[in-house]
Amino acid sequence: MKQNKPSKLENIDIEIPLFLEAVYQKYSYDFRNYSKAHVKRRLVHRMSVGRFASISQMQEKVLRDQDFFIDLLEDLSINVTEMFRDPDFYKSFRKNVIPSLKTYPFIKIWHAGCSTGEEVYSLAILLKEEGLLDRCQVYATDFNRKVLEIAKHGIYQTQDLETYHRNYINSGGKGQLSDYYTLKYGSIKFDQSLAKRIVFADHNLVTDHVFAEVNLILCRNVLIYFNRELQNKVINLFCESLIYSGHLCLGSKESLRFTQYENHFIAIDAKQKIFKKKIG
Repeated sequence: MKQNKPSKLENIDIEIPLFLEAVYQKYSYDFRNYSKAHVKRRLVHRMSVGRFASISQMQEKVLRDQDFFIDLLEDLSINVTEMFRDPDFYKSFRKNVIPSLKTYPFIKIWHAGCSTGEEVYSLAILLKEEGLLDRCQVYATDFNRKVLEIAKHGIYQTQDLETYHRNYINSGGKGQLSDYYTLKYGSIKFDQSLAKRIVFADHNLVTDHVFAEVNLILCRNVLIYFNRELQNKVINLFCESLIYSGHLCLGSKESLRFTQYENHFIAIDAKQKIFKKKIG
């Protein structure tokens, strides 16, 4: 009787936790509490691209080949971003957060999970238009050093420029997006006057501790890739980092509801996920 050939995905739900544990033990990058669906989707993709017979076979490769691990890191990183993504958020930010920031003589901002930096430069442009950039220090962090290098240089391809201009206008921009970049050799480079107030730094939300005491934290569309346990851990990190009355901005599909720290914040704009830390 002919036996069916075992599927290479047959034991995947057993192999993935072992794979993530191996990555953590070898490289100290912890993906064990990331969303199972996200991790499974990205690992299956890498397994297909690399033509591995199983996750276990791919585990042997990752333990022996650091270059392969760097490729894998790209797969597991959260690098979906664009200039002024979700324009209504930035419009609400101008209305509900900027007036509070203007009361401080010096402002410290943590942009966590900054990816390749488009949203960090969006923030810098907004702060400049509101007359605040020169008294701000923006810490833009990510655990992926490759995307941090892209962010530091502030050079991007022009293929999405039309979208960026539209987002900027819809976000309440006070000029033209082209006021802030130069176009050269098929790429755009953002003005260094924006970058001078930004420090790009390696920081892992999963394994690292409080980054700084800050007035504002933006971490948009990152928590959706974490399980509930890790979400609570990261929100605790944010809570400890924020001053009283400091603001926390999350992504459109994220919430503080049902977390351990829901009662530590007031919703300033529930739809745009802008929160304020309670006093005391």
